[in-house]
Amino acid sequence: MVYNKEIAITISEYLLQIKAVKLNTKEPFTWASGLKSPIYCDNRKTLSFPKIRTYIRQQFVKIINEEYGSVDLIAGVATGAIAHGVLVAQELGLPFVYVRSAEKKHGLENLIEGNYESGQSVVVIEDLVSTGKSSLSAVEALRSGGCKVKGMVAIFSYHLDKANENFKKAKCQLSTLSDYNELITQAVKNNYISEKELKSLEKWREDPEKWGLD
Repeated sequence: MVYNKEIAITISEYLLQIKAVKLNTKEPFTWASGLKSPIYCDNRKTLSFPKIRTYIRQQFVKIINEEYGSVDLIAGVATGAIAHGVLVAQELGLPFVYVRSAEKKHGLENLIEGNYESGQSVVVIEDLVSTGKSSLSAVEALRSGGCKVKGMVAIFSYHLDKANENFKKAKCQLSTLSDYNELITQAVKNNYISEKELKSLEKWREDPEKWGLD
C-alpha cells in the first residue's frame, strides 16, 4: 500500500514536525465512521507549508506517472483533498473535479463538481484513509458518472485491515505516501510519543473496534 519507504519516512517526519499528529488516549477522537481513536492525523496542515505541499504534489505526480500512466482527469475527495488535487492537476496539465461527501440540497444538487465526461479515466486524490468508506464513496460516485477509476493516491493511511478489505472488494488500487506503521516508528525515534502512549497506540492498531472498552 505504501508506495516507497523513503517517501513514507519523509512524509512521517514532516507530519510530526508541523504537529499534524494529535494524540489523546484519555479523550479519543471520533471518526466519521464512529470509530474511536487515540490518534488523529490532520493532513490539512500540510497546505500551510510550501515545502511540504510541494513535496506531496511531486510524489503524487510521480506515483500517477509510474503506476497509472496516462489519465484524462484528476478528482479530489472533499474537502481535505481538494487543494492537493488541484495542485496535482495543474502540474499534469489535466482537468480537475471534486467529489462531495453528499449531494447538495440546493442549486444543481451535484455530487461531482466540475466538468467531466463519461468514459474518462481518472485518478482520485485523498488526504487520509481510515476505514476507506468515505474514500470509496467518492470512487463509486465517479464510476456511477461513467468515469473509469484507475486508482487512488493518498497522503496517509491508518493501514487498517477493514480499509484493506474495502479497497479490495471495490477493486480499487490504493497507493499512499505514508501510513500508521511508519508514522509510529518515526514518532518513537523523535521522542514524539511516550512509552505509555506507544503501548496504547499499538493496542489500538491490533483491534481498533475494541480498543478502550476494557
